[in-house]
Amino acid sequence: MRVAIVGAGAIGGHLAVRAALGGATVSVLARGDTLAAIQARGITVNVAGQTLHAPIHASADPAALGPQDAVLVCVKAPSLPAIAPVLAPLLTLATTVVFVMNGIPWWYYVADATEPDRRLPAIDPGDAIWTAVGPGRAAGGVIYSACTVTAPGVVQVEYAQNRLIMGRADGAADAVLDALSDCLTAGGMQMTTTDRIRDAVWGKLMLNLATGPLAVLTTSTPAQFMLPSPIEPAVRAIVAEIVALATAMGARLSPDIEGQIAFMRGSQHRQSILQDLELGRPMEVEALYTTPLAMARSRGVPTPVLDLLVALVQVRARAAGLY
Repeated sequence: MRVAIVGAGAIGGHLAVRAALGGATVSVLARGDTLAAIQARGITVNVAGQTLHAPIHASADPAALGPQDAVLVCVKAPSLPAIAPVLAPLLTLATTVVFVMNGIPWWYYVADATEPDRRLPAIDPGDAIWTAVGPGRAAGGVIYSACTVTAPGVVQVEYAQNRLIMGRADGAADAVLDALSDCLTAGGMQMTTTDRIRDAVWGKLMLNLATGPLAVLTTSTPAQFMLPSPIEPAVRAIVAEIVALATAMGARLSPDIEGQIAFMRGSQHRQSILQDLELGRPMEVEALYTTPLAMARSRGVPTPVLDLLVALVQVRARAAGLY
């Protein structure tokens, strides 16, 4: 199958190599130093003492990549308006577009029984992605993979176990997703397809919200900020707040709270949103923080700890000119 990656950063580069090793014909939309590096040397992924490598066709021109069976969009939420105009050459009526992104996705309310086709302008300004892709092609991808770009075209993956959960926004079965899952499985990813992708969105959000704000405010890893004793109760309070919110939004969560706390205590990974702050890149404050809290207000779910931490993150992000 033909698979295009839009956003050849850490996650996009990792998935490009996994899909290629699994037998897909993979191409990447990239630019600048990343484009030059991939054209010259392909993409290298270092994971658990292993080096994975694949030559990958790369171009800055989507027309040079051509129509695809599947497109994996791996940019961060602030970049969505910029990529919307370039997607058309990659799409056919049968193309499935998987948005492998953190936070509340632009397609969240597609086929929602209570708020059908409600839009999220803070995440998709002007309905740019809604118009370019359309809800009928949209799928979500929730990934657990601690990745960092160490050089153009080179990705370091912290843990041996890496998982991607995929599902259509409308919950329908999708043969393209099944074929893509098979390729990625053959390439070494742990894969799940689901008809309840929003459950997976909230499961990942729980981790993002429990770690991201504290990482930004302390500029440290979970293993570092979990050490002071007052912080762990705050993390537990955040988890309780997000579980209550997810439940109010109709999600089904069965979190292993103690397991997640233990994982955080040992994690030396610098959270993605902290990397953005340190590198001067736009921060995903809307998708990760303010949109979930707006949902909490709409459902009458109290989130006092998150309210405080997110307000402080907004101050930090605005001071840095990244929000």
